[in-house]
Amino acid sequence: MSTHTIRVWDLPTRLFHWALVACVIGLLATAWAPGSWIEWHARLGYAVLALLAFRLAWGLVGGRWSRFAAFLHAPARVADYLRGRAHPDQLVGHNPLGAASVLAMLGALLAQVGTGLVSDDEIAFQGPLNRLVETDTGLAATAYHADVGQWLLVGLVGLHVAAVLFYQWRRRQDLVGPMLRGDKVLAFPAPASRDDAASRLAALGLFTACAGAVWWLVN
Repeated sequence: MSTHTIRVWDLPTRLFHWALVACVIGLLATAWAPGSWIEWHARLGYAVLALLAFRLAWGLVGGRWSRFAAFLHAPARVADYLRGRAHPDQLVGHNPLGAASVLAMLGALLAQVGTGLVSDDEIAFQGPLNRLVETDTGLAATAYHADVGQWLLVGLVGLHVAAVLFYQWRRRQDLVGPMLRGDKVLAFPAPASRDDAASRLAALGLFTACAGAVWWLVN
C-alpha cells in the first residue's frame, strides 16, 4: 500500500509548541522550587503570554492544520470518531479529543496569565496590571492563580501526556515525531500546510509584534 508524506505542522507551530512546553515546565519549577524565584516566574509568564497571543493569531492565518478551523468538528463527526468511524481529516491534524485538549490548555493558560497580571501576593509580587482592579479582585485572582488554576493546568498537562502515550503504545500512532519533524506519513493523500520561507517570515513578524505588545503591556 502506498503512503503519503504530508507536511502537517509548520515550523512556527512546532517552535511554539516546544517553547510553550519549556515555559510551562519553567513556570512550575519556579513556583515550586524553594526560595524566591518570583522574578523568573513572572518573566516566563510574560513569555507565555506572547506565545499565546501568537498562537491565537496563527490559528487564524497559519498552516492549514494549525488553524482553529481545522479544530472544529461537527457533533455528528465527533460521535463518529468516538465510535471508531473517523473522517480522514480527523486523522491528519488534531483529532476531536486532541483539539479539545489543545483548546482547554490554551484557555487554562490564558486564565493563569490573566490572573497573574492582576495578582498581588502581598509579599513579593504585584502584577503589572494589579493597579487597574479592586483589591478584592486582585486577591481573588491571586488565590485562583496559586491554587485552582495551577492544579487545573497540572491536570491538563498530565492528561495531555497520558493521551500521547496512549496513542503511541495502544493505537500505534506517533504524535511526537510529527511535532518534531513537521511531516506525517498517511495512508491517503491530504492537503499540506504551507511552510515556506514567506510564511515563516510572516510568523516571525507576527511573534515579534506579539512580544512587543506584551512588553508594552507589562511596562
